[in-house]
Amino acid sequence: MTVDAAIVGPGNIGTDLMYKILDRGERVNLQRMIGIFPVEESDGLQAAVDEGIDVGTEGIDSVREHADEFDVVFEATSAGVHEQNAPVYEELDLFAIDLTPAAVGPYTVPVVNVEDVLGETNNINMVTCGGQATIPMVHAVDRVADVEYAEMVSHIASKSAGPGTRQNIDKFTQTTAAGLEEVGGADDGKAIITLNPAEPPIMMRNTVHTQVTDSVDVAEVRDSVEDIAAEIQSYVPGYEVTLEPTVKDQDDVGFDLGDTVILTTQLEVEGEGQHLPPYAGNLDIMTSAALGAAERVAEQWETEAAVGGGQDD
Repeated sequence: MTVDAAIVGPGNIGTDLMYKILDRGERVNLQRMIGIFPVEESDGLQAAVDEGIDVGTEGIDSVREHADEFDVVFEATSAGVHEQNAPVYEELDLFAIDLTPAAVGPYTVPVVNVEDVLGETNNINMVTCGGQATIPMVHAVDRVADVEYAEMVSHIASKSAGPGTRQNIDKFTQTTAAGLEEVGGADDGKAIITLNPAEPPIMMRNTVHTQVTDSVDVAEVRDSVEDIAAEIQSYVPGYEVTLEPTVKDQDDVGFDLGDTVILTTQLEVEGEGQHLPPYAGNLDIMTSAALGAAERVAEQWETEAAVGGGQDD
């Protein structure tokens, strides 16, 4: 089974998602790209026209007008816009995959909890780029050693942070920290993001600190991280763990950890380069995760249809 979809928001993320769907979306048929400006004023809408994709230029009104053409909406606008649009999607019985930090629906990371949230809601949130990169690492540690505290630091190229990212920095840190807890399994979480203006632009780099009991089996944690990294690479080929979980030297901590230790893991994300430059791995991981979630939606609907209770093909 395939699902018909629309992308709302023809900016960098929406356009990159369009190319990903066209390139490797085996279960997703892109029917329409929707924005709020005339085609001649929107590079993303023009790119869609060039690819033979129908477009809409009236924002949510275009969604209402063409809602019978698709089952799934990818929200690639901003947190504020999605908060306004979500009730309309609900009214129109459209499944929303939210690429903003709005967090109207449950946080969703394909390799961790997508099966758990599908079927419970028609609106799922892809957390943030930092969340998609680091939450799986926290989960990988937590499933073999209880994570009392998790902290992630995400460094992205300044050039890869558009207006939407810059306007939502506070929302980014709040949403990511909550995702470390709700999806990653940490008892307490903290998120930090930096925009690096270096030239040439840096790849997306992330550091994850997890505080666990000092009886942890580090080899078991490393195996868990390796397994989940391989799963992520199935839909984000440029995802690479550059430092396997390593016990932080207690002398560098600066305070008494008691019966716990801190494990530090580092990773890098290189984009595929369909539309965005390879250094924009922060955007690439979001669009890859959204496509992965949509493919899973199609699989679930196919399963439901096979037993007589799902969507029609």
